[in-house]
Amino acid sequence: MGFPTVIFIAGAILMSAAVVLCSFPATLSLERAFPSNHLEDLSQLRARDRVRHGRKLQSSNGIVDFPVEGTYNPFRVGLYYTKLQLGSPPRDYYVQIDTGSDVLWVNCGSCNGCPETSGLPIQLNLFDPGSSTTSQFISCSDRRCSLGVRSSDSDCSTQNNQCSYTFQYGDGSGTSGYYVSDLLHLETILEGSLTQNYSANVVFGCSTLQSGDLTKSDRAVDGIFGFGQQGMSVISQLSSQGVAPSVFSHCLRGDDTGGGILVIGEIVEPNIVYSPLVPSQPHYNLNLQSISVNGQILPIDTAVFATSSNRGTIVDSGTTLAYLAAEAYDPFVSAITASVSQSVHPVVSSANQCYLITSSVSDIFPQVSFNFAGGASLILRPQDYLIQQTSVSGAARWCIGLQKIRGSGITILGDLVLKDKIVVYDLGGQRIGWTNYDCSTTVNVSATSRTGQSEYVNAGQLSDSRSLHNDRYELIPACMLAFLSLIITIQGNSSLTMLINCAHQFASITRKQGAFSGSKASSKYRWHRAGKPGCTTVTLAGLQLCTFR
Repeated sequence: MGFPTVIFIAGAILMSAAVVLCSFPATLSLERAFPSNHLEDLSQLRARDRVRHGRKLQSSNGIVDFPVEGTYNPFRVGLYYTKLQLGSPPRDYYVQIDTGSDVLWVNCGSCNGCPETSGLPIQLNLFDPGSSTTSQFISCSDRRCSLGVRSSDSDCSTQNNQCSYTFQYGDGSGTSGYYVSDLLHLETILEGSLTQNYSANVVFGCSTLQSGDLTKSDRAVDGIFGFGQQGMSVISQLSSQGVAPSVFSHCLRGDDTGGGILVIGEIVEPNIVYSPLVPSQPHYNLNLQSISVNGQILPIDTAVFATSSNRGTIVDSGTTLAYLAAEAYDPFVSAITASVSQSVHPVVSSANQCYLITSSVSDIFPQVSFNFAGGASLILRPQDYLIQQTSVSGAARWCIGLQKIRGSGITILGDLVLKDKIVVYDLGGQRIGWTNYDCSTTVNVSATSRTGQSEYVNAGQLSDSRSLHNDRYELIPACMLAFLSLIITIQGNSSLTMLINCAHQFASITRKQGAFSGSKASSKYRWHRAGKPGCTTVTLAGLQLCTFR
């Protein structure tokens, strides 16, 4: 390897290091928190979900990575939330992730009923429009207010020409306030491993009144982050501005370790099957056609699943359990009970069908399939429709986790059935896709770049280790010193050795963090320049680089 070649490689490594490390990872923290020693039974979980459903039933492209933390456990009081930065100067706000609503809103100053502290490990903040130099009120004449009026997400006060909102929940809880526009600070991944800090102007709610459970501190957050598909949702706003693609995906771990992945972007996996969204619906409605137990289609009238004002199937990652239309619930439970009657002892607990077993549920209970339009089936393991409760006389008690919404034809697919699966919400293609997946592993995420090309990023490891991230920063001065020393001393044998060792350490640390390799899409990264016309491919510290003679 000649001296000019080494200079080229050293320059490539240092320049790339500067580009990558002078930008922050494109991450927002998403956690699912469960206060310790706080358990709920199924009736309490159903009541909490009813609160959420009350509202539902009433009415430059880049990839953004939200690393997920927390443990999935339906018997602990929990919720998904992420930290956002809003305003100028930016301040942190913790908001619940909710795919069943559209609007991002946060509690504001002079709020009546807003909690001051939280049982979650977070510091609550009140947004103050007057303290942000970039904040603006939204008037009734603003076209963005009109978007909300059409989707019932906003209203107008003729008294003060202020665009406002009131959201009511099923138990009487609710929030009201007015809309403002301000900067949402994002860090996006562009064209491979490059990151870019970006501030997008978005419209969100400023809540001044809370009621019911929203006034309580045990699960208090600063607001709610609606991930719906209407015009007022942040995902729709970012997509229309060209900041992010009109698709987001999640993969939630169902084991005790918890965690998972949430990204604005499309998770790419060959086994994903898609079903079209039902047109002209305010939520993520799919056309469920039948349910199978052990391969046998249940005798349920297909009209039960037809979409109307009070019927249909909704995909909602914010719902803890899952719910079946009343006419489908009894046939489903009867089929499950009949298939295991010789191996378990059926019992009824608090109006729920349960089973006492002494072996693994996977060995006893059947596979269930929800069959959707387009030939896509959602395959459920026993753990995806059963919930383990306390043991009785040495036998484990497992209960049907799918619940009945009495007097309603709505079916809601919540976390119980969505866990351990990649789920892709493709707003642009008007479809939802899924596949069973080990959510503890990394995924490939695709977005359409500003150049019109499909770029891939290995998500889930982008901010996996803060220490590794810092180690790469610490290597830059050493690499720079070696590089400058090599230029000054022409023979530079010791400096050359130092530079190559430095490059090797940098590449090793970077690979551990998943920035340049370890995914099916690694060839999409800028580092991999093999085969470029006019250059010769060499390998340094496991990286393929292009050198010119």
